[in-house]
Amino acid sequence: MKPVLIVRTGRAPDAIRARHGDFPHWFRLVAGLRRERVQLVDVAAGEALPPAQAVAGAIITGSAAMVTERLPWSERSAGWIRDAMDAGLPLFGVCYGHQLMAHALGGRVDYLPGGREIGTQPIELSAGQESDPLTRVVRDGFRAHTTHEQSVLEPPAGATILARSARDPHQLLRYGPNAVSVQFHPEFNAEVMRAYIRRKRADLRREGADPERIFNAVGATPVARRLLRQFARLHAWTEPV
Repeated sequence: MKPVLIVRTGRAPDAIRARHGDFPHWFRLVAGLRRERVQLVDVAAGEALPPAQAVAGAIITGSAAMVTERLPWSERSAGWIRDAMDAGLPLFGVCYGHQLMAHALGGRVDYLPGGREIGTQPIELSAGQESDPLTRVVRDGFRAHTTHEQSVLEPPAGATILARSARDPHQLLRYGPNAVSVQFHPEFNAEVMRAYIRRKRADLRREGADPERIFNAVGATPVARRLLRQFARLHAWTEPV
């Protein structure tokens, strides 16, 4: 059985990682992947990605890096994404991975107008997208954890916008039958989200935001987590229940 890649584009901050673990562990649990099914490739550390034909699909993680920096490892990963799309490989990008997929496929990424989006946000489905194979697990809107400064400002040609937040109109994009990406973090739980807000408290105050209000508004996001599990099931990454 081919492995499912977790493409590591970054790491959680040291203090968060020490207490809560790191991206690969969170993604594996939420997607319902067995440990032996996962292959981790740390592209930010220079590790090479395998040929798309050698894997069952890929999850592309978040990062503290910025897509607009056009770092060599990031641009190599963008090229791999284009090859994976040509091969029809199932791809699920998150935060930096979302932006990297959009950039790789011809979209435009830059800083989100109005500054960072952080905390538990209401997400609403785009009109007419309730029957998408991924979003059919969503009845109406849902809540999701976010923390990002950059975003997809212009999706690639042909991409479908499945969901938005009040500040970011491109929270969930579909690029084809096997490829989607999300700006929000389905892998975060509420404690991880609170830890990120604590870490950014001084930045938020300096930017004129109220970190206490954002912190107190954090809540569970079961539907956002279910979307990642649904993607894994749709593409046979997990065994049937």
